[in-house]
Amino acid sequence: MKFRVERDVFAETVAWAARTLPARPPVPVLAGLLLDVHGHSLTVSSFDYEVSAQVTVDIAASEGGRALVSGRLLAEIVRSLPAQPVEISTDGARLAIVCGSARFALPTLPVEDYPSLPEMPAVTGAIGSDAFAAAVAQVAVAAGRDDTLPALTGVRVEIEDDIVTLAATDRYRLAVREIKWTPAVGGLSASALVPARTLADTAKSLTGGAEVTIALATGGTGEGMVGFEGGGRRTTTRLLDGEFPKYRSLIPADSAALALVQTSLFVESVKRVALVAPRNAPVRLSFGGGTLLLEAGGGDDAHASEAIDATYEGDEMTIAFNPTYLLDGLQALDSDIARLAFTTPTKPAVLTGKDGGDYRYLLMPVRLSG
Repeated sequence: MKFRVERDVFAETVAWAARTLPARPPVPVLAGLLLDVHGHSLTVSSFDYEVSAQVTVDIAASEGGRALVSGRLLAEIVRSLPAQPVEISTDGARLAIVCGSARFALPTLPVEDYPSLPEMPAVTGAIGSDAFAAAVAQVAVAAGRDDTLPALTGVRVEIEDDIVTLAATDRYRLAVREIKWTPAVGGLSASALVPARTLADTAKSLTGGAEVTIALATGGTGEGMVGFEGGGRRTTTRLLDGEFPKYRSLIPADSAALALVQTSLFVESVKRVALVAPRNAPVRLSFGGGTLLLEAGGGDDAHASEAIDATYEGDEMTIAFNPTYLLDGLQALDSDIARLAFTTPTKPAVLTGKDGGDYRYLLMPVRLSG
């Protein structure tokens, strides 16, 4: 194997493939990146039996071949190279890297021991890459992080013809986003539970192309797989097993009170007031008379309060939220006005943009003593 490639192109390619490498690989070869030169194309791949990543770029090749080398070490070396073309070649059991006057020789791993990457399922449809990344980011923030409840660490993806619905919950909040897409066939109906961290990272990293194609395959229990491809990059991941909560029944059909607050003002006020809130302590919101009063702390502890303008309809109400969860929802809004719909101070509130829109964030309140 022997090829020449621009340093920035090579660095970006290696970094993208290396991002999914396992921190503690069960077998040494899974810590490697597979370099495969065919014609004038270089494909860099990683795989840990759960997530695969593959990216292809154009190069000037004089000899084809394959090599498997330590992925993290390769990424660190390439990132530190000077801004000059990089020449890569194999010499027996070593990979030679030459860039300007810098030279490295890395031991290779046995290619024959590397597992075959999974094939992409059949394409299910396509969606704008920027819109997809934004929608996933809005929803993934509400996914659980407790691996003992794996079903809550995923994003529920529901496809009904030309509408994709994304939903995630950690039992304390629920985020739901609907987005249009172009299905491969009409009348399509499917669902999948995708690991939230993998989905968020993938969606963010595929914005280099105009579109992302989604390929969804659901076999037997635990055997499902989903693939994403865009801008010369391709990744697959196994789906999560388990039952996702029936979230639609959790969203209140009506409300007893409604508040409209400027989003940026709301965010900054919550951040300031929450500075005095001990860990997991709530921020209290009191609505009434065209004002929202935010408070935190009290008693023998530090105390903070701030009043901001708000449009409010309904009886005066005081309700409390975890400030981190509240900020996550507010910062995910793509509206300059935040709309909060309430039923009672002890039941979930629904946060949306001013006109409702395609994004809903359901937030459980914190019970106030007394």
